[in-house]
Amino acid sequence: MSKLFIVDDDHLTCELLKTIGQFIFNEVVIFKSGKEFVRQNPTSTDVVLLDLMMPDFDGIEIIRYLANQKSTFKLILISGADRSVLSSAERLAQGYGFTISGCFTKPISTHKLSILLNALVLEMSSKPAVEQIRKQTEKKFKANNEVLIIDEKQVGKVAGVCSFVPEYQDIIDGINAHQFVLYYQPQVLISSCQLNGVEALVRWQHPNMGLISPDKFISIAEQTGAIEALTNEIVKMTVKQIAVWQGDGAHIKVSVNLSAQNINSLDFPEQLSKLIKKYNVDPSMLTLEVTESALMGNLITSLDILTRMRLKGFQLSIDDFGTGFSSLSQLHKIPFTELKIDQSFVSSMLHDTDSEAIIETCIMLGHKLSMKVVAEGIENEQTLNLLSQLNCDVAQGYFFAKPMQAKDILTWSKTLVGKCYG
Repeated sequence: MSKLFIVDDDHLTCELLKTIGQFIFNEVVIFKSGKEFVRQNPTSTDVVLLDLMMPDFDGIEIIRYLANQKSTFKLILISGADRSVLSSAERLAQGYGFTISGCFTKPISTHKLSILLNALVLEMSSKPAVEQIRKQTEKKFKANNEVLIIDEKQVGKVAGVCSFVPEYQDIIDGINAHQFVLYYQPQVLISSCQLNGVEALVRWQHPNMGLISPDKFISIAEQTGAIEALTNEIVKMTVKQIAVWQGDGAHIKVSVNLSAQNINSLDFPEQLSKLIKKYNVDPSMLTLEVTESALMGNLITSLDILTRMRLKGFQLSIDDFGTGFSSLSQLHKIPFTELKIDQSFVSSMLHDTDSEAIIETCIMLGHKLSMKVVAEGIENEQTLNLLSQLNCDVAQGYFFAKPMQAKDILTWSKTLVGKCYG
């Protein structure tokens, strides 16, 4: 049974967190001393809320100590310190091998925290855990004048999805049955507030589990070797959709993510060329996104494949720029046409001067190398305005739109001008 450990020296904070946790967990344990907490032995089904600013044994020391103990619990970091400190602690904990389930600055949003804790319990749910949450749906939890009600039917559905761990053959069967579908997130030209294109994002429309998000199957596809077949299916669906839009008189460029296996397959450029000729699509309408980590394998083979892609007219984007280990080297060697700034920098740029400086440098670098620069993860107008001031070219994020079905893109694009300048 799951426990919630609260490690915080502030009495009021502990009581508040306990009030939230007792509706969700079988047991809530409070520790106001880091040294006392590290004597415990949290298991993989437990969740730890850890305040970084502990008086006797601070959060960083606790993380280091527990890493040496090979602890595997779910960790949520909280702190009243500057956001940059929290971000650094998160990266450190991840470096030690911890899975960080969330980060909260004080004062904590009780509503968001309660939703996160419920989701974590569902992830680890067995039938008793789901039954526990089912009983909780009969209760109303008030926080900041909001009522959090978890729908009983949704609990069962989400619990089923969270417990579903697909295997290689499940994914291959899903591909063969055409169960994977694409949603499209708009990318907007900042200067003119016009639709620049969309990014294709895959979902699994499972006959029993419903719509499954990619975080539930992409990593497994990569680990089992099913990712190449899945990516090929995604590319085929993307090219078909470009052709459909083209038939409707709309020329919409689409970005699609390539796997490491794709950029190590010497036949891939020819396969893709045949595909676009079949559907009479201009290759420049397709942008192939490659992450820095995917390039860390056989660089010579990747360089061969990606250079031929450019020769055939496809656009190339380096995705999650700045999070890899050899960014400048990759930019120098590979003929990218687009640089995509990772959302981890974008989401923090308003309150983190280091993130803002990194983004400004990326934009300048991209322009010097004649590349279009895309920023992803824009969630508010203030971030968009700052990116505009820094001369970023294209914006993508929830501020504009969540990923949507292909049929909704053209209708949505008519609302753009008011979004940018309203």
